Amino acid sequence: MRIAERLQKPTPCFSFEFFPPKTDQGQQNLMDTLHELRELEPDFVSVTYGAGGSTKQTTTQLVAQIKHQVGIEAMAHLTCVGHNPADLTDILTGLHEAGIENLLALRGDAPTKPGTQGPTPFDPSPGGFRYASELLHFIQEGKQQGQWRFSLGGACYPEGHMECPLREDDLRHLSQKVQSGAEFLITQLFFDNAFYFDFLQRAQALRIRVPILPGIMPITSFEQVDRFTRMCGATIPMRLRLQLEKYQHDPDAILQLGVAHATAQCIELLQRGAPGIHFYTLNKSRATRMILTALRSIKISP
Repeated sequence: MRIAERLQKPTPCFSFEFFPPKTDQGQQNLMDTLHELRELEPDFVSVTYGAGGSTKQTTTQLVAQIKHQVGIEAMAHLTCVGHNPADLTDILTGLHEAGIENLLALRGDAPTKPGTQGPTPFDPSPGGFRYASELLHFIQEGKQQGQWRFSLGGACYPEGHMECPLREDDLRHLSQKVQSGAEFLITQLFFDNAFYFDFLQRAQALRIRVPILPGIMPITSFEQVDRFTRMCGATIPMRLRLQLEKYQHDPDAILQLGVAHATAQCIELLQRGAPGIHFYTLNKSRATRMILTALRSIKISP
C-alpha cells in the first residue's frame, strides 16, 4: 500500500513510529509491542534511521520484517547523514528489492561528537546532500528512471525548525521538499494544536497542498518529554507543564495525564479535518493503545 494513495481516502489514517532496538531484548520487546498494536489495525508504521546511518541495516531488516512477517504496511526513514549518492543508491535498491513501497526522506541529525553538548553542526559527506529536498530530488529522479517506485514523504515543523530562525524561510524550504517529490508530510511532535492549524494556513498560502499528518507523542514520563522538547523546540502549554511538574514522581498519574491530553488533541485535530494521526510511540504500546481505542470508540466527523 502506498501511503500517498491511502491518504486520499476520507477515513482517518492512523500510524505508529518506532526506532530500531539496540539489543536482543529490545528487539523482542518491540516485536511484542508490534503484535499488540497490530490488533488496532494501523494503516502503517514507520521505522527511524539512526544518526550517521548507524541503524541503516537494522532499519531495512526491521521494515521488511514488519511488512512481510508481522503483516503491517511499513515505511522506512532515510537520511542524508554519512552517505553519498552511491551509498544512497545501494540502500534504496535494497529497500526496493525488499518490497518496501514507502519512504520518509530526511536530512537527519549529525552524530554528536564526544565531549560536546548541544546540537552538532550538520556537515554533509563528500558528494552528499545538505538538505532533505536534495535527497527527495535524487530519489524522484530514480523513480522517473524506473529504478524504484517509492511513495515519498517529508518532515515539517509547525513551530519551525530549530536551525531556521524565520518561520517564513522554513516554509519556503518545505515548499522545495514538495516540489522535489514529497507526496505527504508528517509533522514534528507538538502539544498545542494551535501551532498545527496556524501552520496549515501558512502552508496553504504557499500552495502546499499535500496531506499533512500531525505527529502526536503521548506523554508517559516528565523527564523524557522535557528532554525531547528541549531537543526539538516543541512547546509544552503552561497549564500542562504545571500539571506534569505536580505529578512528575507519580508514573501512573503522568500516564493518565498524557493520555488524556493526547486524546483531546487527536479529537480536535480529526474534527477539524486532519487526515489522520501519526503516533510517536517510543517503542511502547500502552498509551497509544489507550488513545486509539478511545478514538475508535467515538464517532468523530470533520
